[in-house]
Amino acid sequence: MSPTDATRAAHVETDLIIIGAGPTGLFSSYYAGFRGMRVAVIDSLPELGGQISAMYPEKGILDVAGFPNIKGRDLVAGLVEQANTAHPTYLLGRSALNLSAGDDKVTVELEDGTTVQGAAVLITAGIGKFSPRALPAADGWEGRGVEFFVPSFAPYVDKDVVIVGGGDSAFDWAIHLEPIARSVTLVHRRDAFRAHERSVAKVQSSSVQIVTRAEVTALRGQDSVEEIDITVDGEVSTRPAQAVVAALGFIADLGPMKEWGLELLKRHVVVDSAMRTNLPRVFAAGDITEYPGKVRLIAVGFGEAATAVNNAAVAIDPSAHVFPGHSSEGN
Repeated sequence: MSPTDATRAAHVETDLIIIGAGPTGLFSSYYAGFRGMRVAVIDSLPELGGQISAMYPEKGILDVAGFPNIKGRDLVAGLVEQANTAHPTYLLGRSALNLSAGDDKVTVELEDGTTVQGAAVLITAGIGKFSPRALPAADGWEGRGVEFFVPSFAPYVDKDVVIVGGGDSAFDWAIHLEPIARSVTLVHRRDAFRAHERSVAKVQSSSVQIVTRAEVTALRGQDSVEEIDITVDGEVSTRPAQAVVAALGFIADLGPMKEWGLELLKRHVVVDSAMRTNLPRVFAAGDITEYPGKVRLIAVGFGEAATAVNNAAVAIDPSAHVFPGHSSEGN
């Protein structure tokens, strides 16, 4: 983290307030610094990187230009190094509760009472706050062999692992854990999967056992999970499992943002081609945005970040130009 982390500040003044420290927010921080702005970055998570750091730091990411395959944690590390050139003030582990936008400034109030005042706000909050969907049979077992994310593969070495789910995360984790675990079983309640076809094919051709039309209905053990019951069409089978990963997706919530007066479409903030919201001096970029033809990819978020920052620069200083020149041209 940058040494400009404001862990105890009661009031912060800056040029651009960025809400969300995922890939889009981090790139926005760098680009704002490139345009000469002071930056403050707010995130409810205690670490930088957003969903990537929290959910799949070991996952290979395939859709970032220039990187055929880059691990999530490596992408975040590069983005943090780049963002730190702007010397941002990081305000982590706290949520933005209130936002008030005026003609010449914007004020954001955080849950710990800190106020952040700037000339513009850029919302890069991804899907907002998220919490994992529960596995009913695993109630009370979290941290005792049951996890919802796999930030590190080391704890699964030589274990019998059961992954519950049929989406991309479930299959990605099955692919990565199969070479190091004693066994991997993937349990899904339907025959069809939501994961990418290539991931499904890779798991199907591996040693991973796929059990469909199935549910995990019981867990047993002393201090941690030792075995589970899987029910298929009413028939129950028991198998060893020292680790259960409940990859059932997550519930996203915009939280207090819903009360800020933003124009919303479902869980997304409506923007125009300049990434402007309906509120003065408030912009948005990344997965949280909505407009005709929107595509939710990290690569798209990077482009939207540059568009938003350049247009925010004009809102902050009307004498500025939307296009500042290319960063490769030097100073």
